[in-house]
Amino acid sequence: MAISARQNPSSDARLFKLCPFWTSRNGLLSSNHSEANVQRSSKTVSSVARSLLPPRRRLRLDPSSYLYFPYEPGKQVRSAVLLKNTSKSHVAFKFQTTAPKSCYMRPPGGILAPGESLIATVFKFVEQPENNEKLSDQKHRVKFKIMSLKVKEGVDYVPELFDEQKDLVAVERILRVVFIDPERQTPALEKLKRQLAEADAAVEARKKPPAEAGPRVVAEGLVIDEWVSKMLRMNYSFKFFLMYFLLFTS
Repeated sequence: MAISARQNPSSDARLFKLCPFWTSRNGLLSSNHSEANVQRSSKTVSSVARSLLPPRRRLRLDPSSYLYFPYEPGKQVRSAVLLKNTSKSHVAFKFQTTAPKSCYMRPPGGILAPGESLIATVFKFVEQPENNEKLSDQKHRVKFKIMSLKVKEGVDYVPELFDEQKDLVAVERILRVVFIDPERQTPALEKLKRQLAEADAAVEARKKPPAEAGPRVVAEGLVIDEWVSKMLRMNYSFKFFLMYFLLFTS
């Protein structure tokens, strides 16, 4: 028994020497675990805060919430919306609609430089109201979504840009349809007519060939060649007439 009593202190000493190592390791693990929890909690708080903040817009729309269409059942009518790039980078935009069979946009997408703007025209076929169908039912049935994507300068627009970078795509606005009376003069109708006129003028301007920067050298050369040849013909005729006159007068 005495021997076993003398052996216990040495075994306790060996265990004591090992205990600080394991204790510090456990302390390190616990501290790392607490730091990870803090980081995760901070990320969660930041993500929640970002979700509560309003999304940052790249485009300014006018009108900002609605698309106004003249109510003419059985006809194709037009609406217009102004898009302006308010960011400091190039922005690609794209339209989507819940009624692609009866609606389309011109242009359906594109790229705007910083500060650049354009007026997009939206075409819609107004269906005849069915039995007991209210006008409000037709309005809420169709919606338009405008998406944006930050791109580099010089990038050509293709619709696939929005599929390749889905995580960076932002939904700018969801526009609802509002029908207005085409026979009643209202501020909304006057504004729509003005925007459509500007959009049509921009389309016609793009169709015209670019203005010539300088004189057409080739055309001028052709004109000079024709003038020289004409003078030579006149000179030859004059020589022939002079020879004929001297021959018969001598």
